[in-house]
Amino acid sequence: MTELFAFIFQNSFLLRGFVLLFLGLIIGSFLNVVVYRLPVILNRKWHNESINQLNIDITCPYEQINLIHPASHCTSCKTKIPFWANIPVLGYFIVNGRCHHCYSKISVRYPFVELATGVLFVIAGYISNDIILLPGLLVFISFIVCLILIDFDTMLLPDELTLSLLWLGLIVNLNGILSLSLANAVIGAVVGYLSLWLVYWLFKIITKREGMGYGDFKFFAAILAWTGYNAFVVILLISSMLGIIYYIIAKVSGKLYSDENISGHIPFGPFLGAAGLIVVLAGKYLNLALFQL
Repeated sequence: MTELFAFIFQNSFLLRGFVLLFLGLIIGSFLNVVVYRLPVILNRKWHNESINQLNIDITCPYEQINLIHPASHCTSCKTKIPFWANIPVLGYFIVNGRCHHCYSKISVRYPFVELATGVLFVIAGYISNDIILLPGLLVFISFIVCLILIDFDTMLLPDELTLSLLWLGLIVNLNGILSLSLANAVIGAVVGYLSLWLVYWLFKIITKREGMGYGDFKFFAAILAWTGYNAFVVILLISSMLGIIYYIIAKVSGKLYSDENISGHIPFGPFLGAAGLIVVLAGKYLNLALFQL
């Protein structure tokens, strides 16, 4: 039975797409948890390390949570969310976009992330049915979605995600399944990091200001560890174009500056991530010829 399912899964896009959509919705729900909780976990860790180093007694303002405990709860009233409200996408509409207890609004981003992850998983299943490459693509998508959202929310690209993504990219490419060779993947990681590192220092020397963070270097290195150095120019161009478009729209709409972002800085990670997704999932159909799927 298992062999039959595997055969049909590989040879029937209808079945593969349905399974991947279902899986993507579930994974997307978990990614929402990671996006919200990981920055809180890291901030609490850094806060405790700081007060221990300074030997002062200050109450930590960040709640004590991890990715599993406590169970999903309303961020306003802390009431546990019932299982039927946790159903990916449908749960949001069942509760009409509000907490069932305190009626505070729930961000529409939650079902959007779940649906977007499901769609991206289906696209991955459309371009490849390889039992080795496909799981790798799903992992790549999951990490990229997390990093895009966390960077948008906090202007932070956690090492826990970027470095894990980098090493996973090198492991996936041990036989060059995506980058054509392990050497291409290793060179890509090096080129990705050093290129943005050089841009950072040139900008800082000329303007006396910091233009990006070290997390961007690591994120670019991680993406190129998956695609290989051949994608360097394409990803840099696409991400730069997306960043410029976003900056212009935000400036014209008056949303560039806020109480939380008085400097008007924008994160670069989301555009690197979007460019990485475009190249990995659509590179073959854009005639980029970066790798064989």
